[in-house]
Formats: sequence, structure tokens, C-alpha cells
Amino acid sequence: MLLVVSLGWAVLQTGRFLLSPLLPAIISSLSITEATAGLALAAFQGVYAVTQYPGGEYSDNWNRTTLILPGLAVLVVGFLLFGLAGGLLGFLAGSVVVGLGKGLFAIPSRALVSDLFTARRGRALGVYAAGTDVGGLLASGIAVLALTYATWRTPFLPVAAALAAVTALYALWTRESVKVGSASLDAAGTVRRLVASSRQRETLLAFALFYFMVGGFINFFPTYLAQARGFSDGLASATFAIVFVVGLTIKPLAGGLGDRYSRRHIAVAGLLLGAVSLTGVVLAQSRLVLYAAVFATAAGYKTGFPLADAIIMDEAPADGMGADLGAARALFLGANALGPAYVGVVATYADYAVAFGGLVVCLLVAAVLLLRG
Repeated sequence: MLLVVSLGWAVLQTGRFLLSPLLPAIISSLSITEATAGLALAAFQGVYAVTQYPGGEYSDNWNRTTLILPGLAVLVVGFLLFGLAGGLLGFLAGSVVVGLGKGLFAIPSRALVSDLFTARRGRALGVYAAGTDVGGLLASGIAVLALTYATWRTPFLPVAAALAAVTALYALWTRESVKVGSASLDAAGTVRRLVASSRQRETLLAFALFYFMVGGFINFFPTYLAQARGFSDGLASATFAIVFVVGLTIKPLAGGLGDRYSRRHIAVAGLLLGAVSLTGVVLAQSRLVLYAAVFATAAGYKTGFPLADAIIMDEAPADGMGADLGAARALFLGANALGPAYVGVVATYADYAVAFGGLVVCLLVAAVLLLRG
């Protein structure tokens, strides 16, 4: 189960991260501004965010498979829309459908991993989360090929086919049958648990700021390199790959350290490193220094992903783990959805240095909030 859900996450993240290096080509092909592109990506993230809580609670009340299988199927449809539908409306439709499918899949699959690995929850979630970096790394290489030999739409079709294969594999391996029960949601009870103490409220705010930073940085970083640093599209995609190479190692390592030591302290160290390094990305005068700053930025902020999930699940009741994680991640990803809109608008009307400077402030405030807890 760890293998198949991690593979599913890696494949869908490959498709999702194709959007970042292909964004300049998408903007040109659809004749839209950076602000419009940012709002389209915000729509994707917004739909992804609002499906987190119901997906999590229904996976608690029914079972994990009942949400995971439809989520994978919806993702197949969404990536087919990216590959086949034309115009801005087709791009928006693909964004919304992929956001829905990802939301249905994300929390039940994480909860399944947490169900199966209790003593080593952090490390298992780190392995799962590393699928993001596998996907991002693959996307960087695939984007170079697409920009050179095909169109921006072409790579989404094999992503859809690969997700269809993962869907079949999960259906073959799972021991759970599809089970639909009551459709009621205890949203009030879940929210009360999450905000029961000032420590929990500050934790939620800290990780919301972290996810806001991630949304702004990851969606526009290749475009920043191309437009503000003069990189070719291919070199921007290759530099973008550094982020994911680092994440492959850092996420399982950070999760494992969190199992042994304080998850909060490790997360704070990562946030501070990310803030200092992102400042270096903006100020770097040579490409060698820029590459080093990108490496350090990735090493800093990538620690946050498995630790955020594990911290929320550590404090959740066993029968409400999916609901608590889903509600918390709905908040996180709502903030994440605003990130690309913020960077797109600020970069359009000011510049990228101002936009990324705001992201640095988010990391610093998040570190202070976690340290207080």
C-alpha cells in the first residue's frame, strides 16, 4: 500500500509540476498575463483545498479505498482535459478537475500510510511525500523534451495513462471494498479539536504561512528564472529540478529525525534555513551562488511537509485522523492557493524581488510561531 499510494502521488505530482516549467509556454499559447495564469493556478489549489476536509472525514467514516479510487479516476479525467481541451476555458476546466481529484486522493492516502505505520509515521510520510520530488524531477526533464519536440499539452496524456495504471494496481491490491455510509460531517467538532489551545492555533497559522510561501515560490520559480534572471526555458527547468533532487533526500530524513527528536524544532530549523536561502536567491549576483542558494532553500523548506502532517496526526484521535488532517490541510492549501495569485500580481505590477521578499517574511513569522509552541 505504501508503494502504490506513493507511486500514485508521484505520478499525479509529475502532472501537477509540469505546469510550473511549462507556464511561460502556456501563457504565450493562451495569450494570457501572468496574473491570469496565477489566478487559474489559484483555482486549482482552491478546489484542492476545499475537498481536503470532506475527503478526510469520509475516509474515516467509510474507508480509505472509497475515496482513493474515485480520486484517482477523476485525476485521469483532469489530465486528459489538460492534454486535449483547447483554450483558456479548457485549461481552467483541467485545473478544477485535477484539483478535485487530488483533493479526494491526498488525505485518505496519507491516512492509510499513517494507519499502517505508527511507530515510524514520520519516516513513512517522508517516503510518501518524496513522491512530490520524484514527480517534480520527472516533470523538469519531461518539460524540456516537450518544449523542444512537442507542445505544452503533449506530456499530460502519458500522465493520464500512468494514473489509469495506478488505479488498476490499487484496485487489485487493496483489501477494502468500497463502502458508502452516512454523508453527514461533524465539521464543528473537528474545528473545535483543531483550535482547542493557543498552541494548536499558532501551529495552524505557522503552517498556513509555510504553505502560502510554497504556493508562490514553486509555481513561479521557473518563470522567475526565465524572466528576471535571463535563463532559457530549458535551463530554468533544469535549475528547477534542483529543488526536487534535494527533496528526495530531505523529506525521508526530516521525517525520520522527527520520529526521534522534536518535530517542531526540526521544522523551525528548516524554515529559518529556507528564509535565509530564499533571500540569497534574490540577492545572488552569480549563477554559482544562485545555484547554492536554490539548493539551500530546498533543503530548508522541504523539511516542512512530512513534519506538518505528522504533527497534526500526532494530536488527532485515532478515529478522527483523516478529518483533522483534512481540515488542517484545507486551511494550509487555502493559503497555498493564494500564493501563486500573490506572486503573479506582485510580479506583474512590481517585480519578483518584492514578491519573494514577502515569502521570506512568511517563513520567518512561521518559525517564530512554531518556536513559541
